[in-house]
Amino acid sequence: MISRLRGRIEALNEDHIIVDIGPIGLTVYAPADLITGWQIGQPVALFTHLHIREQEFTLFGFATEDDLELFQILLGVSGIGPKLALNILSTLPPDTIRLAVANDEPALLTRVPGIGAKSARKILFQLKDKIGVADYDGVGVAPITDEDAEVIEALTSLGYSIVEAQRAVQAIPKDIVGVEERLRAALAQLAP
Repeated sequence: MISRLRGRIEALNEDHIIVDIGPIGLTVYAPADLITGWQIGQPVALFTHLHIREQEFTLFGFATEDDLELFQILLGVSGIGPKLALNILSTLPPDTIRLAVANDEPALLTRVPGIGAKSARKILFQLKDKIGVADYDGVGVAPITDEDAEVIEALTSLGYSIVEAQRAVQAIPKDIVGVEERLRAALAQLAP
């Protein structure tokens, strides 16, 4: 099992990187927010999960052991494979996932492409026993409002990634209300 690796980033792609670890370059799939923050040539240390399926070996990398643990917990949910688990972690921060489980909010999970309302409820039900939410108070995590969900949906339909859309929405001052006004403010955040 490959538990951790260190090396230099040789190539960046939308959902994976290639890490040069001497004479070998490893393809490592990682959450989108990590990939957008990296640069070619940058040293990197990752906690990893090696997923083995028939004739395919796929390596997934995470910045922290907590992120890796959450990924592995998600893999234990019926119907969630490694690509969907990575998609969940690319779309929602770990604290938001824990908040969704603690507050039984399937709407937060439906923001992940490929997860509908029925699947979100099933995932939350299965995660209740696996994620320690009894003492989780959600401090520091602002719930996403229906207005913000509409703004994120509008931004992604305009071609922005979900991560970009969420960051823009989080940067909008709370005194700006209304979907149209919040969308304008988010677009201003995204303008170069």
